[in-house]
Amino acid sequence: MKELYKTALLAIENEEKNIARSEKNVINEMRHLISFLQKLLIKLKSEILAKGFNNTRDEIFFFKHVKPIILGKLIYYNRILRIESCSPINDYLIENFYEDQLKILDKDNRKYFQYSNFYKYYRSGRTDLDEKYFRLGQIDILEGVNSYVFEIDSNFSTYYDYETAKIIALNWLHSYLSSKKTKIQPKDENFFKVNDDIEISWTESKNALIELIYALHISNSISNGRAGLTNISKMFEDIFKVNLGDIHHAFYQMKYRAGTKTRYLHFLINSLERYMDNDL
Repeated sequence: MKELYKTALLAIENEEKNIARSEKNVINEMRHLISFLQKLLIKLKSEILAKGFNNTRDEIFFFKHVKPIILGKLIYYNRILRIESCSPINDYLIENFYEDQLKILDKDNRKYFQYSNFYKYYRSGRTDLDEKYFRLGQIDILEGVNSYVFEIDSNFSTYYDYETAKIIALNWLHSYLSSKKTKIQPKDENFFKVNDDIEISWTESKNALIELIYALHISNSISNGRAGLTNISKMFEDIFKVNLGDIHHAFYQMKYRAGTKTRYLHFLINSLERYMDNDL
């Protein structure tokens, strides 16, 4: 079954890369990706209903780690479509527009998750209640779940896979809106120039830089871990004059890469070791 999941997540990654290379505007990109994800989810549902799950562990893995990623992307891209469809053309209004959207998002976060026991459970990385939250037919309506639970497909939803998807999507949206707000703030074009002839720039892929940022953040290598992921990524964006966009989204994709997940970090290690060997 895990091969089926990897194939689905790889298909999303490839489609996102293809659409990023296209000349479509952001609204048409979102429409394309929403349609693609809907069809993929329907196909995945059909295959799972036909074959079932191999075991309980496989069922939990799907509803905790696979479906929420796909559904989270659907929620994420749909929200971006709605936001960008009504964004102002006037440059003087657009910064306030994204600031307002961030406030709406923060309000949504408080509304959905501030008093949610499940949110605390998921964010803490616990697994002891996974059988309750991520298996079919385990919904306890006496707990006071949201009303839409009565409308979900009980053969393909646990209710909490949707809650997980919302958490993921809102995190991605926060990064997206923050990057949009940062992107429109003016920067000193002469900052970080070494001299008149040389300008520091990042010449590897954006994913490579995101790998490096996450490694520095997770290892507490900058300010003993107090700097925060957003501040570190903003620092690198300023240094290299690059817009990294939604780094959380990119990182989630890396987690489901086929083969080596930390390709760039492995490349750095191998390059340094070859250099040291040759320098002996």
